[in-house]
Order: sequence, then C-alpha cells, then structure tokens
Amino acid sequence: MTLVTTLGALRHASDRGLVLPHEHVFCDLRTYESPDYARADEAEVSAVMAPLLRQARELGVTAMVEASTVGVGRRVDLLLTLSQTTGLPLVVPTGVYREPWIPPWVHSAEEAELRDWMLAELTDGIENTGVRAGWIKLSAGDEGLTPTESKVLRAAAGAAQQAGAAIGSHTISGRVVLEQIAILDAAGFLVDRFVWIHAQREPDVALHLEVGRRGAAIEYDGIGRRWRPQGSDDRFVQLVLDALKAGLTDRLLLSQDLIGYDPALPGGGDPQPYTYLTEVFLPLLRAAGVDDETLRTITWDNPWRLFGRA
Repeated sequence: MTLVTTLGALRHASDRGLVLPHEHVFCDLRTYESPDYARADEAEVSAVMAPLLRQARELGVTAMVEASTVGVGRRVDLLLTLSQTTGLPLVVPTGVYREPWIPPWVHSAEEAELRDWMLAELTDGIENTGVRAGWIKLSAGDEGLTPTESKVLRAAAGAAQQAGAAIGSHTISGRVVLEQIAILDAAGFLVDRFVWIHAQREPDVALHLEVGRRGAAIEYDGIGRRWRPQGSDDRFVQLVLDALKAGLTDRLLLSQDLIGYDPALPGGGDPQPYTYLTEVFLPLLRAAGVDDETLRTITWDNPWRLFGRA
C-alpha cells in the first residue's frame, strides 16, 4: 500500500511514527462568494504554518491527511509549497463539502461529470499542481442528505471504486451516516473504505458502534482543540475504550481537526500546534490501560489501510 501525497507516493513501512488522519493546514469556512475567499499571501502562510509542520514531523508524524476540500478553501498549491519546505507529506482530497458551501457548478453538473472530475484528480492530478488527490472528502447536512449531496456521494462511490481510494464524510448525525452507507452499498462501494468524520459529535454511542460493526471507520477528531464542543479528554478516552471493548480496534481513527491558517482572520489567526495527540492524549490512553500495540494499530496501521492505495 502507498499513501498518495504532496511529495509523491509513500510506501508503507513498519518502523515509522504515526499518521494524523484529519487535520487542516489551510482552511476557509466562508462560502465561495465571499470577498477574498481562499486568498492569502504565500509567504505569510509559510511563515505561520511551516514551523508547526516541522514540529509535528519532529514529534514523529510521518504524514498528515489534509481535509480541506472544494468548498472550504482548498489550496493545493500552498500545501505543496509547505510540504516541500518542511518535508512533511500531506494527503490532499478531491470532493465537495456540503450545503451551503457547494459551488454552483456542482449543483448543475451531472453525476457522471462529477465522477470523472474526482477520478481525474485521483489519478492525474489537481488543477496544475501535479499533485494527485489521495482520497475523497465529502459532507452531509445534519438533518439528511440534499439531492446534490446525494449526487456527489454516488459520484464519489464510482470514482473511489475505480481509483481504489477512501471516502470520508463530515457527518454529524449517526442516522445520516447510515443513510450514506445505504447509498454506498447500493452503488457497490466497499464500506470498509468509508470514514465517518466527527463521529464524536453524535451523542448516541450505540450509533458509533453500529457504524463500526457495519465495517466503516469511526473517526474521533477534535482531540485537544481549544474550542471543543465535542467534550473533554475524559470523554474521548471513554469513546476509545468503548470502541476497543466492542472489538473495533481496526475501525478507529484519532486526530485533532485543527484549522491551520484561516485566511478569514488577520495573519491567518492563531493556529494550534499539531502536538496534542502525541504529547497529551496518547499518554492518557496508556494510563487508561491501552497498550502500545493497540495504539500503533490505531495511529499507524489503520490510517495506512484506510487512506492507502494499492
């Protein structure tokens, strides 16, 4: 298996550090019609973000899955420059975010057009950067899928099947995740390559376990964020312990979901370092009785298996 990254294809190795499966390096949560949407000075972005990426690499992060897709300010050109500067590979997505961040051209496109666009980004490259997408990032409304979100999901299933890529979805409701899984099943997509992003936002833990038993990955991110509506470290530890007890070790992903440089804020805001998982949360799991082999499975083997390509 290889990870398709900004620095080319990385081969799996058994003696490396960890992969952060859901972070943002550059992210704009304004909608596409906003003035200066996704615009920033490259030198300023590098000055703010390069030290944080170098720090993550020094602490054993081998690669980072970047989750800013179309609709939330994807800038692969900036990511490529940062990657080359710091030596940290980034796995960037194709795909489209949810309403109201969906651009007009996606609403009007046919499903086959969207499938072919995603497939081209997975196999040939994104825009003029020479960087291939490593996975597909989508989203869904909190109350259910809109017609366009359903169309994008079906298109993603076709593209991912052909490219051997994973699909991850920012979905808050567990019931909506089950709706997505039903659509993927009907499209013939293997659900064991589907990642439920932000699973911790669903208060019913029984739905977490149900999705995991269906074969999808459950991702607990938001760990260590300054603003954490998802809960405390104690809650995250308990979520992990519940999943392990349910036999879902190989379906778990852990990350921080940090925003990185935000062009809507002066100077890009005040980005957090990508260190909390390594320095604080993994020791908490060890103190709760989780052994190093299990932690390696969660932080290394699972991201490789889910986001890797044959």
